[in-house]
Amino acid sequence: MAELTPLREQLLRCLADGQFHSGEQLGDALSVSRAAVSKHVQALKSLGLDIYSVSGKGYRLAVPLQLLDPERLARALAPVRVEVVPVIGSTNQHWLERVEQLNKGDLCLAECQTAGRGRRGRSWISPFGGQLVMSLYWRLEQGMAAAMGLSLVVGIAVVEALESAGFAGVALKWPNDLYLNGRKLAGILVEMSGTAGGPCHLVIGMGLNLVLPATEQDRITQPWAELAELGEISDRNGLVIALAQGLQQALARFEQEGIAGFRERWNRLDYFNGKPVRVLMGEQVVHGTARGIDEQGALLLELENGELKRYLGGEISLRGQ
Repeated sequence: MAELTPLREQLLRCLADGQFHSGEQLGDALSVSRAAVSKHVQALKSLGLDIYSVSGKGYRLAVPLQLLDPERLARALAPVRVEVVPVIGSTNQHWLERVEQLNKGDLCLAECQTAGRGRRGRSWISPFGGQLVMSLYWRLEQGMAAAMGLSLVVGIAVVEALESAGFAGVALKWPNDLYLNGRKLAGILVEMSGTAGGPCHLVIGMGLNLVLPATEQDRITQPWAELAELGEISDRNGLVIALAQGLQQALARFEQEGIAGFRERWNRLDYFNGKPVRVLMGEQVVHGTARGIDEQGALLLELENGELKRYLGGEISLRGQ
């Protein structure tokens, strides 16, 4: 994957409006030849950007691009630290390597991840500018045991922030996915570190599909959705601010109440609540009806004989029947 050099970033800002720009205009703006413009456009395409060219008209992005604005984000989210790295391996990994220097709420954002991770080590496709990719740092002084159910709270906070921004209809899939009409809209990955008796360091990562370029869609191997299906995304930076603030508020409440204080909010948003499902644990498959979560955040499953079983995280996967 190509590097986003300062010149290529400047080229991208010229193209971000989604209008045609001739090779000559771009060359003049960047002080390079038309041949060099063509070469740099190809490099941008390798980042997952959908750029096409028409003879006599020039180059344009298939979809206008709202680039992250580090200065606006830093002002709105102060005093937390906001670091924007346009192209990164993994925002979670970047923050995990720096936990000792971070404060609660500190945020790392990227336009594109080259080594994004999903649950159980799966790769996460991340085309440039097509998603909202962020990692937020938090610390629990009570230690790792206090983190039980935290990924559920993160999902609730994200969905409620989206609702407040006018994007209604997103649901949750236990334990850490956002669904839109039965398709995956976003994934959440919470990674922890700490020592016995010490505080628990948490890096909360999220990849939310906004508008996925047509060139990248075929690479995704599961049913997927994008936020643009629910309406125009007129302010991507505003969405980052709303999500970060919603997460900070929810996590502060979680510290006081634990997952129990969020149970009703989860069950309202639970995509599978009341539906027949399969719970997969390695080779074992259990069939039943999903009944939301309990006070500890465990998945409740009603078996055919009426028995209610509870399942906590680990190597458990939930599927519709």
